[in-house]
Amino acid sequence: MASTDIDSNMKIVHGEAGYILEDVPHFSDYVPNLTTYPNPLRSNPAYSVVKQYFVHMDDTVPQKVVVHKDSPRGVHFRRAGPRQKVYFKSDNVHACIVTCGGLCPGLNTVIREIVCGLSYMYGVNKVLGIDGGYRGFYSKNTITLTPKVVNDIHKRGGTILGTSRGGHDTGKIVDSIQDRGINQVYIIGGDGTQRGASVIYEEIRRRGLKVAIAGIPKTIDNDIPVIDKSFGFDSAVEEAQRAINAAHVEAESVENGIGVVKLMGRYSGFIAMYATLASRDVDCCLIPESPFYLEGRGGLFEFVEKRLKENGHMVIVIAEGAGQDLLTESMQAMDQKDASGNKLLQDVGLWISHRIKDHFAKKDTMVINHKYIDPTYMIRAIPSNGSDNVYCTLLAQSAVHGAMAGYTGFTVGLVNGRHTYIPFNRITERQNKVVITDRMWARLLSSTNQPSFLSPKELDEANKVEEPPTQLLHGNNCHDVDEADKKEQPRTRLFQGGNFKDEKESGNHADNNIKTEN
Repeated sequence: MASTDIDSNMKIVHGEAGYILEDVPHFSDYVPNLTTYPNPLRSNPAYSVVKQYFVHMDDTVPQKVVVHKDSPRGVHFRRAGPRQKVYFKSDNVHACIVTCGGLCPGLNTVIREIVCGLSYMYGVNKVLGIDGGYRGFYSKNTITLTPKVVNDIHKRGGTILGTSRGGHDTGKIVDSIQDRGINQVYIIGGDGTQRGASVIYEEIRRRGLKVAIAGIPKTIDNDIPVIDKSFGFDSAVEEAQRAINAAHVEAESVENGIGVVKLMGRYSGFIAMYATLASRDVDCCLIPESPFYLEGRGGLFEFVEKRLKENGHMVIVIAEGAGQDLLTESMQAMDQKDASGNKLLQDVGLWISHRIKDHFAKKDTMVINHKYIDPTYMIRAIPSNGSDNVYCTLLAQSAVHGAMAGYTGFTVGLVNGRHTYIPFNRITERQNKVVITDRMWARLLSSTNQPSFLSPKELDEANKVEEPPTQLLHGNNCHDVDEADKKEQPRTRLFQGGNFKDEKESGNHADNNIKTEN
């Protein structure tokens, strides 16, 4: 017998065999006497050849795909897609789209496909673009969006709606939504933006408004948990390879050439890691999650000397958040933050370049030729590539299907290859990071043949740290699971009685037979 716990943020459905559905809110949870309508897709020529028009109401997607025969079924999310009944008449829909935070390849594609999806699939013809991020709700003009207006915007980088950081005033935003008669809000942005979307949803619900709030998670850093990857990441990695290739050409063309490339990645090193694995021209990759040191035995300087003697050149990739602890206190802007609340970082690429040059300047036996390349903002300002364009299309259409079906307070995302509706709090509860004791980082170390830079004591401490749940099972990017790799089990957080509890603490040992690896 299934049981349901309902909270304003999440609905938890418990089923047989350890089945748990972390559901998303629906209008029927708080709006009485709702009217439903047949889905317009029934008469849509594009769907006439589809054998199964609609997603079954009970379809869910497992967060865990590697289990044992005696393992509980675990956490699931509601599958995205069109439903047989919708909660809006097409003529009554007044939608809006807003983009917030930093730029990302694919923003314009998502905007385009939301507009075209609403128009071509559901016959909606009233869509507004909010100009300039969250503050645009109450301080900027709006843009009328039609399929003709957005027809070719996917070919451009950036966002035609403009963006900004901060400027979130929940009361003013919801007042603007009410005053304009908006009943569907599509919010495109990173974890900070999705936290803002969650607060907007809470206020919408408190006022009892029939307004759907749908989030589309965006970040090139790929640091959003639960989902397989964020849109724009593939494009960013592809563009980062161009910078790495340039550094490699420069380095190998001169004697003792060293090319240093700084890539984005404030707290997560996924871009640096994947660009390194993709390019195969990198000798050393430094990321925020993996500490390193410069001087002494086993340090970076020793490795640079060794590689130059072996190959005559080398390429170093460093993420912007790596090595910040090595910068002196006088250089760090410890208390300075941007409008989104992110700590302002010093240019670690420039700093490490100076340190390398200073180190070799003291050596008469080896003269280096150093080149520093910083493509930081270039990799996020480009149009999305083919892979991201397809992904953005599916994300946008999934968001539209969800809003029309009456779901709200959700983020769309790919989980184990299936599009799902995910509660906001699961997206914002933590950041996705590279796990340096897992197999993906080991693959990079074996590819570059670089040292881990971890002392035996640090390695022991890293192995003792309880790792965040990984994507194959819980949300980080991973592709392998090995039963013998770990002795300590990660804990899954369950929502019980209004609080999250560890399964081990609550007596539910659902993961006792499951091992995770990145």
